[in-house]
Amino acid sequence: MAERSTAAVGVADNSGDEPLTAKADQSTSDGVAQDRERDTDGEEAQGSKVNDVPGKHSPPELHSGHKLARRYRLEECVTRLDGFSSWRAVDEKLRRAVGVHILPADHARARSVLAAARSAALLGDPRFVQVLDAVEENDLVYVVHEWLPDATELTALLASGPLEVYDAYQMVSQLSQAMAAAHREGLAHLRLNPSSVLRASTGQWRIRGLAVNAALRGITSDTPQRADTEAIGALLYAALTERWPYEDDAYGLSGLPKGVGLIAPDQVRAGVHRGLSELAMRALANDGATASRHESACTTPEELAKAISEMPRIRPPEPSFTAPPDYQRTTYQQGTYGRPAPHPGLTQPLPAPPPPLQSRTGRALKWAVSALLIAALGLGSWQLADTLLERGDKSNDTGTNQTSDGNDKNSGKSDTKTETLKIEAAQEYVAKGSAQHPGDVDKTYDGDSSTYWRTASYKDGPDMNPSYKPGVGIVYDFGSAQKVSAASIGLLFGGDHTTVTLYATDSLSSSVPLTSMTKLGSVTTTGTTAKVSVSKSVKSRYVLVWFTALPYAQGDTYSEAGYKQAITDLKFTG
Repeated sequence: MAERSTAAVGVADNSGDEPLTAKADQSTSDGVAQDRERDTDGEEAQGSKVNDVPGKHSPPELHSGHKLARRYRLEECVTRLDGFSSWRAVDEKLRRAVGVHILPADHARARSVLAAARSAALLGDPRFVQVLDAVEENDLVYVVHEWLPDATELTALLASGPLEVYDAYQMVSQLSQAMAAAHREGLAHLRLNPSSVLRASTGQWRIRGLAVNAALRGITSDTPQRADTEAIGALLYAALTERWPYEDDAYGLSGLPKGVGLIAPDQVRAGVHRGLSELAMRALANDGATASRHESACTTPEELAKAISEMPRIRPPEPSFTAPPDYQRTTYQQGTYGRPAPHPGLTQPLPAPPPPLQSRTGRALKWAVSALLIAALGLGSWQLADTLLERGDKSNDTGTNQTSDGNDKNSGKSDTKTETLKIEAAQEYVAKGSAQHPGDVDKTYDGDSSTYWRTASYKDGPDMNPSYKPGVGIVYDFGSAQKVSAASIGLLFGGDHTTVTLYATDSLSSSVPLTSMTKLGSVTTTGTTAKVSVSKSVKSRYVLVWFTALPYAQGDTYSEAGYKQAITDLKFTG
């Protein structure tokens, strides 16, 4: 299979094949697997099952330094289970880290692993860790995938406590949308657990092992959508409570008390968001486990994503700034710049106001000024009245000076009015590489300036690299063709410069190349508002807002320092 290379933007996968030691997706990760350790996790979720477990195949006798296809140099074996092994490797051709799953070509699952890898590669969704190659050669089958060194497993995130409400909301929203897209293409995961979910340094959530991890273990399901939906519910439950929603301990998390059954997250831990608690129960609901106060169960990722979209939006926490204890305003900030410093211990007298004009000279001056003002007012009034009388006479002599249609031709300017165009939908436009934050695009037109869609943070700038990432942006849908006259774009970061261009396009899809779009206008700004005027009259249903240069900004809660930008509020007028 030809390599499907996708830029990792400094993020990566650690293997996706953690050693497991307990039953049904309820196992704990013990770090790097020892040689020949068996995977005994059995069923992975509700309705999933393990087929053709061979147990007698030996992993290929490989070692660090071995090369596959004269290109992939094996560095470290991270998992060795049930006839296959997983490695951290280096792609010497592209000089980047990759992950590799290897198993013998005569392994009972080799065919299904190849088929799953090739299907996952065709999806090409940046929310999943990408399959880069799937090959059979020299009696081996191997699958090459992205390796994301800057990403963190959910397992590690939960080791320090439950997620913040906004982070949990973003996680379940992005996971459900991603899995809904995968199932629309006929792909299931069947091994969604805290070790297969990663948070990149940009804040984006990624899923690894789509279809492949289940194929490596021979896991299938008669109800794959239900299995993946319940797995997402378990992940949300763990993110809210730091507990695994089953009786057995798993992934470093304690299970629920024996005999209690499935109870809502807000009954397990104080302060849990009520809406997210109910959402987790709706995804986990089966066999009457859901309490009566909850709505109907979500049985597919699509239903779960819809339920999330119907919830009140959870906003990110407001950034706070606390001045250090030794912070002191400078003399310039205090308004004393250029004045001599007061001597310690001395009270500075307030400047005395100028004395009122109480002398005889002062009174005379006041009377003189008053008289001049009265005279000036009288002269002005006389001139105004004379002008009005002249205009009235001229109007009586010449008529009302109307045009043939009865309207005063001096009645004023054109009656042309502008109106704000309603945005019906929006979607990220990805010209090359990975998406930015596709789940946040609707925050750019929600009328709330405290919410925003943001780009990743890039090391090079301010101009973006055409060969790697030519630009970033969002396509907006007005629902029908509209005449666009201008756009006002609220920006989170000022400084350096931001360059933004508007294009008329044919659809929301990123498959439409920029070269086939119509350029409407462009502007470069150093402020926090970009106002783009449309230079030509064009009607279009879809308009792309495209950034090709970003300002430098310091690190924050969501990303490190670098060249980045965010849209807080956007309005189109027509």
